Amino acid sequence: MPASASPSARPARALAAFLATAGVTHFVAPKPYDTVVPANLPGTPRTWTYLSGVAELACAAAVAVPRTRRAGALATAALFVAVFPANVKMAHDWRRRPLPQRAAAYGRLPLQVPLVAWALKVAGNAPGARDVSGR
Repeated sequence: MPASASPSARPARALAAFLATAGVTHFVAPKPYDTVVPANLPGTPRTWTYLSGVAELACAAAVAVPRTRRAGALATAALFVAVFPANVKMAHDWRRRPLPQRAAAYGRLPLQVPLVAWALKVAGNAPGARDVSGR
């Protein structure tokens, strides 16, 4: 069975699909992303929205290909950490919104932990990745 069709590749395919979907939404509906770009970043929020969308699409492509999966998944973990300040800004900005919106904004914060773990697991299971024993 090819590596891309193995059961261990399912989390990688799911991660690639998740990233691709998120990346496309940065271009289809950029306004919500613009609003969470931290103000201290240089340039316009729209530029950062598009750049983060490109980063997500690039990570999706890298994770989808077995040969680049490990590097793509590690880049994805780093990306999930890098966008955390935007989630903090969203939670801060939405602190006076109705409870369901506030709950969604604050719920995104701890969600980054399983997302990073998912990406690291995909990296660890990628073709050619060494296990923790160094084999």
